[in-house]
Order: sequence, then structure tokens, then C-alpha cells
Amino acid sequence: MSEPALPPLEIDYQGDRLAGVDEVGRGPLAGSVVAAAVILDPACPIDGLTDSKQLTARRREALSARVREQALAWTVAEASAEEIDGLNIYHATHLAMRRAIDALSPAAEYLLVDGNRLPGHHVPGQAVVKGDARHPAIAAASILAKVARDAAMLELDARHPDYGFARHKGYPTREHLSALERFGPLPEHRRSFGPVKRQLALF
Repeated sequence: MSEPALPPLEIDYQGDRLAGVDEVGRGPLAGSVVAAAVILDPACPIDGLTDSKQLTARRREALSARVREQALAWTVAEASAEEIDGLNIYHATHLAMRRAIDALSPAAEYLLVDGNRLPGHHVPGQAVVKGDARHPAIAAASILAKVARDAAMLELDARHPDYGFARHKGYPTREHLSALERFGPLPEHRRSFGPVKRQLALF
């Protein structure tokens, strides 16, 4: 059975400085949560923008490069594992989003944010459930954030190859949980997350 079609997206803004905002990395046990903000150029549309999870890694990387070349503005920002532990993942995600929005130049006049909550920024906007499948600017942000976070996980894998970060990207897979049990948490692990917290009590 196919999912029901999403309703048309009504946007209360008509200008050219609309920023799509999305994040990647709420669920992993390690690394930062990464957010991106993108203002696409209406005169230069990019074909193929959609939810980053529906794309192959190669296609995401190709689209990420096009967004960086052709968008009016784009930024990628993060909140660290330490900030996640201090704030909780919900507030840290919104912090990363606000950092991405603040770094846009030119600045955004209106925000379309994936999800059901705005991140508490002074720029007006609207939250859009399944937004990365409903607006190209949000899709572009999801692609930039995913590519950036995956690259960070590959770097972490190069430093700590025993944990398998290149494969699971920090998510709590059986491989990752097994490595946590064998080798213990790294500084990059989120200490407030249950599986990490439990291993910290043993080491």
C-alpha cells in the first residue's frame, strides 16, 4: 500500500530569501547533530532534490556539490556531543539549526523547517512535516546536512576503525553496540544516551 499523497504546501511568503532548514543525526550514539540552511536561487533550479534518505550516497554527494555551487546561500552548522549531553538532543538540534540560519549570507527572510517545531529563531517561518519531500529548499538542506555528517563519521572511522563508524554512521546497530561493549565509549560518544551511559558505568 502506497502512502497517501501529501497536501500541497502553502507558504506565506513570496520573496527570494526563503531558507529551507533540516537536520541529521538525532538518533546516533556518537558525533554532532548537524543542521543545514539553504536559500535556493529561483532562477537556477536544481533537478532531483528530495529527501536525502531516498538517495544513494553518490547521488547525495553530486547534489550537495550542485547546491553549494548554485544556491544563493547555504550553511552547515552543528551542536557537539557535549552540547547534546548538556542540553538534550531536542534543544541541541534547534541550536544547530539556529547556528545555520544565523550564518546565511544573504540572511533569510522566511524559514521552512523540516518537522513539527520551529527552532526559536527571530526570522518568521513555518514547520513542515515531511518537509524534505515537499519543498526543494528543505530537501537541499537535508542533503547538505547528511553529506556533512557522513563525512565526519568517515573521519571518526579513520581514527577509530574498530567501531565501524563508516558503516553505521554512529547509529545503535548491533555492530556499534558490540564495539561499545568491547572497547568502551569514545570522547565523541553521547554520554546521556542510554547504551553509552550503561557502558560508562562499567568502564
